[in-house]
Amino acid sequence: MGHLFAVAPPLANAHPAIHIVEDDAAVRLSLAFLLEPSGYRVLTYETPDEVLEHDQLAAGCLVLDYHLPGMNGLDLLDRLRRRGVALPAILITGSLDPAMRRRAEEAGMTAILEKPLERGALLAAIGRALE
Repeated sequence: MGHLFAVAPPLANAHPAIHIVEDDAAVRLSLAFLLEPSGYRVLTYETPDEVLEHDQLAAGCLVLDYHLPGMNGLDLLDRLRRRGVALPAILITGSLDPAMRRRAEEAGMTAILEKPLERGALLAAIGRALE
């Protein structure tokens, strides 16, 4: 099940939730702590199955790693879309190639970011996703 990092109190007027799906624990924690100063509620998931277990995801945006156990981030987004999840999505990857970029753009990704992630680029992408 996803883990909630206490980066902001879960109040009705709190910032939207950022759903991070990343199998690398160090990257998950780094992203959560990177977003903490901005006040986002950060929900992290290690596997696609953890996200798919939820009937409903909190309003906000998705940050999906491409390389995940069992399926990639684009396949996960496709499954979420088929279930009616319309949250904007950001793809993160350590190895972007033209075919992946094309498929991500066709899937409607708000942004595609390469690792290592820069705080400013991630926050800007999240800002665009939440507009």
